[in-house]
Amino acid sequence: MPRVRTLVQLTEAALPAPLFHRLLRRVSAVGQERLRTTYQTTFWYDFGPPTNVVEQVVHTLRPTLAARRRIAGVEWWLSRMSPNDVRVDFHQDLDERLARAGGPRVHPRISSVLFLNRVRGGALAVTRELPCDDNPSLAPSRLDNLTLVAPRPNRLVVFDGTLTHGVLDANNDIPDGRLPGTARERRTLVMNWWTARPTDVPTWASTRHYRALAI
Repeated sequence: MPRVRTLVQLTEAALPAPLFHRLLRRVSAVGQERLRTTYQTTFWYDFGPPTNVVEQVVHTLRPTLAARRRIAGVEWWLSRMSPNDVRVDFHQDLDERLARAGGPRVHPRISSVLFLNRVRGGALAVTRELPCDDNPSLAPSRLDNLTLVAPRPNRLVVFDGTLTHGVLDANNDIPDGRLPGTARERRTLVMNWWTARPTDVPTWASTRHYRALAI
């Protein structure tokens, strides 16, 4: 597959080293908590005083990502998966609860992913094409214009919040079932930057989840 980086903005060493290593330690301390629902465990941060290490990360990135934009806050979550068993389909980020209630499809202004470690395969794939129900992992029918980004520690990838994206498997192929063997867990911090708060997304402080992230 061609690797044309036209749809994303990449920043290496996106966080100061002390903050990045603090984030790594705290995410490791989360352990297996809510691993099966890692993609459903999302939080809202409206740029108030940080109460956990992720909010410190958002606060640090805000001048670069949200400057001169009408960003109300960030919806964030931890993505933890085996590249041998990718369990997220190609999709577009949106206000999920609003869409399920029959409302319009509302997307974040900006989508961003901070890679926490290096793994075999596991590239992020971004495209303008729509997901296709007929394909494994809902992959778009056209694969000749994917922008691929390999996981590297402290690498930040930023792209338009309306774009389709997904995760490739350990062979950097479209996931189509579990691969044999074991693989290092792929860890990222996902941050969506919204002009208005998505429906019913709680703040981290209002839940009892991921207490290991506290500062």
